[in-house]
Amino acid sequence: MPLFRTRSAAIFGIEAKPIEIEVDMYPGGKEREFVLVGMPDTAVRESRQRIKSALANSGFHHPAKAVTINLAPANLKKEGAGFDLPIALAILGAMGRVPACGERMVVGELSLDGGVRPVRGVLSVAACAKRQGVTSVIVPKENVAEAAVVDGLQVFGVSHLSEVVGLLSRPDEFAAAEGGSLEQWQAGGEVADFRDVRGQTTAKRALEVAAAGSHNVLLVGPPGSGKTMLARRIPGILPPLPMSEALEATQIHSVAGVLPRGTGLLRARPFRAPHHTISDAALVGGGLGMPRPGEVSLAHHGVLFLDELPEFPRNVLELLRQPLEERQIVIARSQLTLAFPAGFTLVAAMNPCRCGYHGDPTRECRCTGAQIQQYLGKISGPLLDRIDLHIEVPAVPFQELRGRDGGAGSAEMRGRVLAARAIQQRRGWVNAEIPPGQLRELCPLDAAGERTLELAVKRMALSARAHDRILKVARTIADLAGVEQMQAKHVAEAVQYRSLDRSYWG
Repeated sequence: MPLFRTRSAAIFGIEAKPIEIEVDMYPGGKEREFVLVGMPDTAVRESRQRIKSALANSGFHHPAKAVTINLAPANLKKEGAGFDLPIALAILGAMGRVPACGERMVVGELSLDGGVRPVRGVLSVAACAKRQGVTSVIVPKENVAEAAVVDGLQVFGVSHLSEVVGLLSRPDEFAAAEGGSLEQWQAGGEVADFRDVRGQTTAKRALEVAAAGSHNVLLVGPPGSGKTMLARRIPGILPPLPMSEALEATQIHSVAGVLPRGTGLLRARPFRAPHHTISDAALVGGGLGMPRPGEVSLAHHGVLFLDELPEFPRNVLELLRQPLEERQIVIARSQLTLAFPAGFTLVAAMNPCRCGYHGDPTRECRCTGAQIQQYLGKISGPLLDRIDLHIEVPAVPFQELRGRDGGAGSAEMRGRVLAARAIQQRRGWVNAEIPPGQLRELCPLDAAGERTLELAVKRMALSARAHDRILKVARTIADLAGVEQMQAKHVAEAVQYRSLDRSYWG
């Protein structure tokens, strides 16, 4: 039998690399011998039984010949069940049952009855196909929407092996799927409104500053003061995802296998809120086999919300240092190093002590001084230093709780955030990401502002990192005010957002 080839792709990080599948059949040797080479993992090696049953139940017979299947290049590890469909097509092609399909990239898992099941990472596979100059891709029907996002690529969704054979044999009878526009994917969806939150004017202002400049926030207050309610309303005031960011965020969710079926592009910025029992691999990525994105990457271009921050294991929290500083996480293995994007806004919430009422004027704290310090000590100084705004969220007075005026709503706040982001876009940097070499140029201070900053650094013994972050927050406050020259009042407000950690951790 002649050698037959099909094309597929393997996921590495959030990208896909092209894989060529070669099938050769030959007489002799053990009958029905099935040899699979090219560094396959367990799921790929088990494809033999799935493919054998799928062929039989789709009206085809398994060849009564020895079969050798090579996944090239041989030095790359292949993982997952997405190679089932291209291997089955290559076997059918070697048997003369389907024509050559070298200009198509194929991915999909097979069930025993020949059905084609969805797989993760299809958007990355489609992007890889376009880079390789492949004209079309064949994917499971449930994955069509995400693959169709890639422009200039014909996408065919299939639900059964026999349907794929028909597509290859009679291509004129099948139509490619149509991709949706960014506006279509972002249409609809109701978000929670800041107007629902009674009181907490200072906290709302701080969160508006955080959203405008993509700054990290720590909310400290007693139970029931509204910390979680405030945090969950932040996505409603963030700018919409542009196409480039939407593609990257969707790609990460697709590779991680958490993209809802039928979803093309993510319609809103991600909001991830992992429980405090999360493991280090689940938070930053990794795991057995090929490393996968963790929560910090799933929150890329969105918000990572850590509620009850001191309840997280300290070793897990310390892993946040790299992504908070470099906006990516690097996972190194003995034979592989992968970098996952992690450009998120951190929003953390915590009680001031274990019982939650330290400093509350209406409730008595039952914790001793040593217990309070032990509780707060779970948050290290270097991690705290990477959080730009430290906000106190006190209990809401009864009059405000029962009042009718909820203050500014999300629509009004979002309008101001968008105006500030437009100013930053013209500079080329979101304020939280301004590089150190650009700080002096992009954050000019008047004489009074210089004196205010100098006084704050000396009195509060601020680190060089805290100095830079105060400048970036002051830059955002000035942008919200629509002024280019940063003034003393902008610096003073930014310094105010750094004073709470001195009250509790000082």
